[in-house]
Amino acid sequence: MPVNPRHRRSGFVIGTPLTACLILLALCAGSAYGQDMADAVRVSQSDVSAVFFDVWEDPAGAADLPDVVALPEHEWQRVDGGSDTFGITSSVYWLRTVVQNEASQPVSLIAELAYSQLDHVVFHVIDNGKLQVTHETGDTLPFYPRQIDHPNMLLAFDLAPGQVRTLYIRVETAGSMILPLKIWHEPAFFSAVANEQKFHFFYYGALSVIILINLAVFLTLREKLYLYYALAVSGYLLFFASIKGYSFQLLYPDWPGLHARALLVSMPILALFSVLFCRALLRTAVTSPRLDVAMRVMVAFEIVNLIAALTLSYNAAVTLSSVSALVFFSLLFIAGPVTWAAGVRAGAFFTIAWTPLTIGVLATAGRALGFFPENFLTENAMQIGSGLEAFILTLALADRLYREREEKIRAQAESLRQEQARNEAQSRLTQAMTWDLVTGLPNRNLFEHMVDEQLQRDPTGQYMVGVARLTRLNEINRTLGMDRTDRLVRQIADDMRVLAAQLPYLQWQEEDGSQERVYQLSRDSFGLLVNTRLVTDGYGELNAVLQQLMEPVALDQLAIELHPKFGAAAYPEHGRQAAELIRNAHVAMEIAPHDRFETGIYAREYDIYSEARLTLMTDLRNALLNDRTDLHYQPKFCLHEQTIVGVEALIRWHHPERGWVAPADFVPLAEETGVITQLTRWAINRAIRDLATLRQGQPALAMAINISARDLLSSALPDILFTALDTHGIEPAGITLELTETAAMEDPERCLAALQGLAGMGFKLSIDDFGSGYSSLSYMKQLPASELKLDRSLIDDVDTSDNTRVIVRTALNMAHSLGYKVVAEGVESERAARLLACLGCDRLQGFWLCQPCELGQLQTWLSGFKPPSLE
Repeated sequence: MPVNPRHRRSGFVIGTPLTACLILLALCAGSAYGQDMADAVRVSQSDVSAVFFDVWEDPAGAADLPDVVALPEHEWQRVDGGSDTFGITSSVYWLRTVVQNEASQPVSLIAELAYSQLDHVVFHVIDNGKLQVTHETGDTLPFYPRQIDHPNMLLAFDLAPGQVRTLYIRVETAGSMILPLKIWHEPAFFSAVANEQKFHFFYYGALSVIILINLAVFLTLREKLYLYYALAVSGYLLFFASIKGYSFQLLYPDWPGLHARALLVSMPILALFSVLFCRALLRTAVTSPRLDVAMRVMVAFEIVNLIAALTLSYNAAVTLSSVSALVFFSLLFIAGPVTWAAGVRAGAFFTIAWTPLTIGVLATAGRALGFFPENFLTENAMQIGSGLEAFILTLALADRLYREREEKIRAQAESLRQEQARNEAQSRLTQAMTWDLVTGLPNRNLFEHMVDEQLQRDPTGQYMVGVARLTRLNEINRTLGMDRTDRLVRQIADDMRVLAAQLPYLQWQEEDGSQERVYQLSRDSFGLLVNTRLVTDGYGELNAVLQQLMEPVALDQLAIELHPKFGAAAYPEHGRQAAELIRNAHVAMEIAPHDRFETGIYAREYDIYSEARLTLMTDLRNALLNDRTDLHYQPKFCLHEQTIVGVEALIRWHHPERGWVAPADFVPLAEETGVITQLTRWAINRAIRDLATLRQGQPALAMAINISARDLLSSALPDILFTALDTHGIEPAGITLELTETAAMEDPERCLAALQGLAGMGFKLSIDDFGSGYSSLSYMKQLPASELKLDRSLIDDVDTSDNTRVIVRTALNMAHSLGYKVVAEGVESERAARLLACLGCDRLQGFWLCQPCELGQLQTWLSGFKPPSLE
């Protein structure tokens, strides 16, 4: 009968995929040899008879039984020992053996080809030249019907006493042609099968238990290592069940094609999850990065192998698995020793576990090559080795689980210890956060909590938060030292506790078992809460207590004056939360006028600390970034030339919420915070740009720009100036930099050097607000300035005060002697202008001439300007 071409498979792939290549090579090495058949297999009362048979190869596969029977004897080759291997071949092989019953009674016999992976087998029994029995079987056919319910190829027949029968067996397979022929007495066969099934039951049962245990551990711990192992062992189970034919017999007897693919799929599954398990168990990513790279490559290859097992032809798939097996076996063979040498405990288990599997591989290969006899051990060496491997690796996992459990127990114990330490630390931290460590008084956190809690309980009540501050404590600390100051503060705190207990209208709260009325807000400040509805003596008793606190305190025979200050803020008039009331009480302590009591009561009209003041510089920065500031310009009139020779740039800022903000309100803050640098940069760029516009109608016009001492000492100032000048085509001589005499005196040496540098670059320099501060004349004469501006305080009453006229005349004479041009700013009347002209002043600037105005207004004014007559 022809073989179904859909089922071409390798017939002998023993053990795991890791041994497939070795075993296939061993099987392919097998060969037949010839001998004339002269004897029959003589059956006696023994269980198994010695079998020898003749074999004939039919390359074309076209011969039928009559053709084979008619073959001459020299075509047959004798096979002794009952087994031979012919490798992977497409030829059909015929076996012939003669069986003779030498017993004195009939016998029931079973002929067994003990290899379940043969595709197509036909048994023929001939007696005296006549065909008596024909039986067809093979794993390309449905499993049933078979004469005997067993995966191997079997034929049952009887022999009468002295009877001789000839067996012709036609064998065809697409895989390895393995022909182990045995003749059994029927009872002996079933006895052997029963023993074999006990072994397989134990083997498959043990693997199943290992799988279930590891799945249970995985579901409990959610650790992939145990899942990988369960799937790897499942690969073992599927492989051996397929190679032995039990899965075909028990699971899918009607689907031989599924049986073929199951065997193919079991190989990459076993290898894939074995590598994943090995990688996780041995932690190769940490212990051996190079080995880990090889394992990851192997994982990718096995995924490809799995796809190939489902899609490629059987021979191509099994060839790929053979290559995979060689690499896989080599890789895992070295993985254990490498990681063991690296100090991984699991590496020792893995090495030991791999040893019996290696022995099983060698034993199976040796049996296939004829080096070892056919017996139970050599036939099942791979299963025994894989079972021992699974057992040892299960021990390794148990050891790992035990150690992880011990580590978790130790980690839990350490975690409990750390948690206890954290709780103790938290307790100490809470103590430190809520109680002052020096005085033992509850601190500001508890005071705010107590006040807010009381106000929530009694929102319609009337209360007053009082604070006391020891103003000399820093001085005392520097004099007496920290330790003695701490003793002093403790003594004061104890006195406060005693005195506060005498005042029934002080709100108290139980803190750690004690009634607390006094709280420490900071090192030198204390707070209390007064229920004003309970006050019946007009605060006389409280004021008496405060008088006692103002008395000197004795410490180490010293009488120390503390100079305490007291302030108070009322609820709800001055605030509705503790923090606000404490803040206002501090403000009251500092600035509110005191009445007949020692305590300053908060009043909003005395509160100069505005939140808007804190945000003013932030608003100014944003205004500069968004170009929301502006420059106004005030002309300078030259008395000698009777013309406008320049303008001074004056910063103006309109706040979106506060309206116009005076320069006196934000320029000093800008100098303190450093925003002045940004402000000056903006002013220089805007002023020089506008000068370029003004010069279109007034080509000789100069621009005066104010700079601060911080600007003067900045190394970036020249770059800022020249960048703007280059952009708008203005020469340095067209710019006058005005610096107040006070700013010039802040750092005389550095300022002088900076001014000389600017003058050397071609800029004109002007000393602003002269006469408003103290100046060193010896220093002034060194300044490379060309202009001096008299402060408006000298000009205000120059026309009404003789003394002022004398001072102005003297200043003019001195300035002219030093080579300065003099500008009088703040001129607001024609009389003052005439007087200054008579005194010899060079230039005028003020409201009399023109108020500061925007660029457009200034252009209009300049176009219509007519010099005033001051004769």
